[in-house]
Amino acid sequence: MAAPLDEDALTKRMRKLGIREEDCEETFVRGTGPGGQKINKTSSTVVLRHVPTGLEVRCQRERSQSQNRIIAREELCDKLALQLAAARQAKRDAVELKKRQTRKRPRGLQERILETKHKRSEVKKNRSAPRRGRGDE
Repeated sequence: MAAPLDEDALTKRMRKLGIREEDCEETFVRGTGPGGQKINKTSSTVVLRHVPTGLEVRCQRERSQSQNRIIAREELCDKLALQLAAARQAKRDAVELKKRQTRKRPRGLQERILETKHKRSEVKKNRSAPRRGRGDE
């Protein structure tokens, strides 16, 4: 991820993606990992959950809770942007698949298909029992 955005740019990005502060649940928990007494005693880790989408981000990159809050919001924006992009791509793929499926076949291909069907029908006709004519009795 790039350098942290300033809060104004972050607010604009959240508004553009449709993330409202009211839709986010923010909790602070104690961090894990190296850091000794400081990390064990302070609740600087931010857990940010976007309720409408169910996306959750956990951030303990910095020692400061306020910096972690900003970084968590940036990560939430990144996740939601990826999710929206994937949904748009899936929709485009579905439209393209439908176009390919309903597209008319090229004339040469259609002629080859019909030719092989005629050959196959001749093979099947030749499998039948020979007919008895009037003179065969």
